[in-house]
Amino acid sequence: MHASDDRLKDKRLDDYPSRGTLPAQFLQRRDPVIYAEGLDSAPVPRAVLQRYAREGFIVLENLFDAAEMAEFQREFTRLQQLPEDIPRETVVTEKSSGDMRSVFAIHQSSPVFARLASDPRLVDLARFLLHDEVYIHQSRLNYKPGFRGRDFYWHSDFETWHVEDGMPRMRAVSISITLTENHACNGPLMLIPGSHLKYVVCEGTTPEEHFRTSLKQQEYGVPCDRLLEALVAEGGIRVATTTPGSAIVFDCNTMHGSFSNITPHPRANAFFVYNAVSNSVGPPFCERPPRPWYIRALPPVAGQGPTLTRTAE
Repeated sequence: MHASDDRLKDKRLDDYPSRGTLPAQFLQRRDPVIYAEGLDSAPVPRAVLQRYAREGFIVLENLFDAAEMAEFQREFTRLQQLPEDIPRETVVTEKSSGDMRSVFAIHQSSPVFARLASDPRLVDLARFLLHDEVYIHQSRLNYKPGFRGRDFYWHSDFETWHVEDGMPRMRAVSISITLTENHACNGPLMLIPGSHLKYVVCEGTTPEEHFRTSLKQQEYGVPCDRLLEALVAEGGIRVATTTPGSAIVFDCNTMHGSFSNITPHPRANAFFVYNAVSNSVGPPFCERPPRPWYIRALPPVAGQGPTLTRTAE
């Protein structure tokens, strides 16, 4: 499961060009899915890891108990009120209704979600998959209110993090903790099994300050219909229906999205992106200025902040 050459060491070698001169096409993934050399010391069963390597995601049901979830849900309710300790620039609202869509950097602004981001059940799995110390590249609450919650169109997170954030390699993993019931009708996460093994080159040119519009509705860095049809024809679509307290773990390059919520039932998730310290971001590959601190975090400077290191053994 290891890459066999020195490409991983060269952070500025662009094996994953997008939004440039290349037409829309598939490029083969050139990075491992699981960086660990063996599976025997994994924090989850071997069969679960094999499914992750094959499909690009896993669902860990009931990872957190009722008491823990009550605390997370209380904190979510508090953040919904946009208290004064939440920087307003970290709040993204819906394009049409003005409803809260996301709150970024929750591991920095909320002590409760900071503890969740550092929980060994998440960190140990991320460290195993990436075979490195890890830090939070991005965190956020995603919220879809009943009746008005809008969709998140199909995308690979890595395409955006590579092009706009300067993330060199596919050495990051996302873990989404469900704060509410995610059932088949209220806009749950949809994923395309096996899509993580192909990089989708997207057309277009990244606009200046693209984040100001893309976080509300993404138009650049999304797959064309032809390639999306090919991915679905090969892998199908899986809907991640889960109970509160479950974790959806997916590779940074897995194609995913979600549809609008027109049910009375709101949907909310706490989302954490763990990046390998050795894969820390550099200048964006789109040659635009870096996105703001609350979207594109840097690893802590030694002695000035915590890296999410291994737990006591």
